[in-house]
Amino acid sequence: MSGQAVEPAIQVRGLRKSFKAVEVLKGVDFDVARGSIFALLGSNGAGKTTIVKILSTLLKADDGTARVDGSDVRSQPVQVRESISLTGQFAAVDEMLTGRENLIMIAQLRHVGGPGPVADDLLGRFGLAEAGGRRVSTYSGGMRRRLDIAMSLIGDPRIIFLDEPTNGLDPEGRIEVWQVVQRLADSGTTVLLTTQYLDEAEKLADRIAILHDGTIIVSGTLEELRKLVPPAKVEYVERQPTLEEIFLAIVAKDRKDER
Repeated sequence: MSGQAVEPAIQVRGLRKSFKAVEVLKGVDFDVARGSIFALLGSNGAGKTTIVKILSTLLKADDGTARVDGSDVRSQPVQVRESISLTGQFAAVDEMLTGRENLIMIAQLRHVGGPGPVADDLLGRFGLAEAGGRRVSTYSGGMRRRLDIAMSLIGDPRIIFLDEPTNGLDPEGRIEVWQVVQRLADSGTTVLLTTQYLDEAEKLADRIAILHDGTIIVSGTLEELRKLVPPAKVEYVERQPTLEEIFLAIVAKDRKDER
């Protein structure tokens, strides 16, 4: 029906998770629009990876609900897994195989028809065609990460989780991955990106949520977040605050409000 609201790709309500006496998630809520890049921003230990594991059915929440591509992560895990792909913090590639062999292996494991042409297509899309016949042990960090993301796309998942995808990469490698992520969103893939790098969220995300002390303390577009922090005056010229300044100001205010 025309005018009908499109269901978000990801819906999270009241998500809670504790590990023994430590409450990591204290009631997390957010939506991710289809075909968008959503950045979950937070410091180390904030609970970003815990959220990704719950949404990808690798971990069960203690309370709350989460729907991914219209399926409930608790009661419909098989349907969720059919819709998603997950790339962790470290590239899950076999260094003894060539780039092409890694892709073919994953295509075969996922029972995708024509694994050879699928591998060649992905090598081309990710700028790895010339390196496809080389062992991955000879790849740079950025090339390995691009290959890892390419492997995660086999089977055409509608939603991809990237958990700190540029962790440990040099600046050149980070830019390579940023370009890949942007192309994914441009092609209609929904991307949930976790990061502790403020410039990464600022560069890529359509919407940003700041996770602090187990909850989302603020969420919105970069422009909406900028409105929460007054602009700085530099030599009588108004300068918009960077995401780093926004993050530090909001987290500091949240800590002050807790006292």
